[in-house]
Amino acid sequence: MTTALIPSTVLAAPPDLLAIWLHGRSPHTQAAYRADARRFLEICGKPLEQITLADIQCFADSLSGADASRYRTLSAVKALFAFAHRLGYCPFNVAAALKLPPLRVTLAERILTASAVLDLIFRGATTARNRALLRLLYAAGIRVSEVCALRWRDLQEREDAGQITVLGKGSKTRAVLLSPETWCEVAGLRGKAGPGRSRLPLAQAGQGTDPAQQVGEIVRTAARRAGIPEKVSPHWLRHAHASHNLDRGTPIHLVQATLGHASVATTGRYLHARPTDSSAAFGNLRAV
Repeated sequence: MTTALIPSTVLAAPPDLLAIWLHGRSPHTQAAYRADARRFLEICGKPLEQITLADIQCFADSLSGADASRYRTLSAVKALFAFAHRLGYCPFNVAAALKLPPLRVTLAERILTASAVLDLIFRGATTARNRALLRLLYAAGIRVSEVCALRWRDLQEREDAGQITVLGKGSKTRAVLLSPETWCEVAGLRGKAGPGRSRLPLAQAGQGTDPAQQVGEIVRTAARRAGIPEKVSPHWLRHAHASHNLDRGTPIHLVQATLGHASVATTGRYLHARPTDSSAAFGNLRAV
């Protein structure tokens, strides 16, 4: 896309650029990236097209806090400059040369055991709705944004079970088969539900309440009731789904398709996080 095709009003101010850069992303991603970009622009104190690599490096050196937070902030800055360059707003992508800080992989710390998942679902949930929500998050391995977007028309019966049609990242849809037990719990919530366009009652947001935040609170409350000390989030159940299925011998390409990963390498992270074997396990040192 050339600058000749972009209205001058779009190229005039960073807020307009931020809006089109973030268009179509999830609300959570929009909020995080917008905050990162605005903080970056305020600290640099220059129009985006005048910022140099040295300015970005100084900003990177000024960041403190957790490695994951710093990594996300700088990733947002790099993504913003790449987008601005593609749009013609910046003549060069000066952020391309910025090296992201090393990020410690903590995936293994966020994978619950199978027994912990069972406790979470059957001891932590106090209502049929919450139990169905927790079970669906784990059994289908879907993201919190995906479960919040489910409508009754996305459920299709399949003999004694059924499937859900999920709208995932990049507006890509995928079908996920459910076990008869999970299907019965989820379908049993329909009762006198409205037309197929109505959402499932898995996250009914009240006034000023975000559905994703409500789902997160349901998961955390269930974890406390089940005696799970970790600060569990809905995404932990997605991690557990991937790890447990790979441990059971489920083909990795099937796990990839169920989770909606664009690359099998992403799914392969779970194999590295929880290996089934290691040369360290064969050590046999004895004191002499």
